[in-house]
Amino acid sequence: MIKIKRAYEPISEVDGKRILVDRLWPRGISKEKANIDEWMKNIAPSNELRKWFNHDPEKFDKFREKYKEELDNTELHDDLKKLRKMNDEGTVTLVYSAKDEEHNQAIVLKQYLEEEGSF
Repeated sequence: MIKIKRAYEPISEVDGKRILVDRLWPRGISKEKANIDEWMKNIAPSNELRKWFNHDPEKFDKFREKYKEELDNTELHDDLKKLRKMNDEGTVTLVYSAKDEEHNQAIVLKQYLEEEGSF
């Protein structure tokens, strides 16, 4: 099972493996408090895409399209396989820091992985 959660939400036993899917570390959170099992910077949107999107809900559909194109990049396949393997072993929670809980990369990544039929 794959879940998503803001880095600022309380940690839970049901989170399973906590994977940070941001290029930048969440502001104001220590590594101990975040309790991240793995930081997958490469799987996060590119700096160019992240800056272009700038968490603008009106750009979300185009952001989703562009981010999925980035995820199709063969250089990311090893990271995606690693996520799938972690999921096979138990729950995975994709952790992100954006304030907007409806328009962020974790939602797109979760959808992408589910569309691939791997989860």
